[in-house]
Amino acid sequence: MDLESKIILIYGPTASGKSKFALKLAQKIDGEIINADSMQVYKELKVLSARPREEDINKIKHHLYGFQSVKKNFSTGDWLKLAKKKIFEVKKRDKIPILVGGTGLYFKALTEGLVNFPKIPIQFRKKIRTLHKNLGTKKFFLRLVKEDPLVRNHLIQSDTQRVIRAYEIKKFTNKSMYEWFKNTKSEFEKNDFFKIYIDLPRTDLLFRIKERAIDMLDNGAVREVKKFMKLKVPKVKSANKAIGINEIKEFIKKKIKIEDVIDKISIKTRQYAKRQTTWARGNMSDWNKIKSSGLKVFLKKI
Repeated sequence: MDLESKIILIYGPTASGKSKFALKLAQKIDGEIINADSMQVYKELKVLSARPREEDINKIKHHLYGFQSVKKNFSTGDWLKLAKKKIFEVKKRDKIPILVGGTGLYFKALTEGLVNFPKIPIQFRKKIRTLHKNLGTKKFFLRLVKEDPLVRNHLIQSDTQRVIRAYEIKKFTNKSMYEWFKNTKSEFEKNDFFKIYIDLPRTDLLFRIKERAIDMLDNGAVREVKKFMKLKVPKVKSANKAIGINEIKEFIKKKIKIEDVIDKISIKTRQYAKRQTTWARGNMSDWNKIKSSGLKVFLKKI
């Protein structure tokens, strides 16, 4: 399998073993790893974002991990600009770029280009969110489909974030989100990429998620959240979405026990993993789906 000329992309649900696999692959094919996870960019969220360990970073060069302040927002556009720069730098050194993470939108932007939507005023967006709340998921989706029939084959009603976004764009620009997508192009060709989607059996994934929650607490997650709280990060900043922050805050304020923290983090992580799987189903049909049991075989073949 010739991977030397490729940009390798590795995606999978949280706790599926992406980082470990990327490390082994990088060691075998002389690659360097580039982060494609929206929470692992924040320097203050090392434990909660499950950032690669120091010993792994010392083995293989890692890029775009832990460099951004939690007090600043970090958009898909910000990531894309930096990721492209890193890809070209890695290739210039005759190494193979390996992008790994669970943020589907990052991969979509890299492989298909980033849509330059007009900026929608915050008051307009709030109005749409209120409408969604008042109508409920099903009625809102039916109204969206009526306004914009193109979304029918692309979106599912449970993908709330994208459904609301599609409605905002249609109402504000009078143009379907998917018409905007058509005019978008990546700097790269399709053949530049080798795409891997790690498929982990659900029972294994649930076990790993619970183990990860326990490991986070054993490795300083409470201390990390205490430091985060002292920073007084505004609620609108993206870093507040990191799973574990609110749950550990409740524990620190003595509202819940540590066992409850583990359960709550596990539940939220399972929900997130499900959203990641849903994303993959809708957006990654052309990716090489490799079962976790087949990763060793894949490494042997190359």
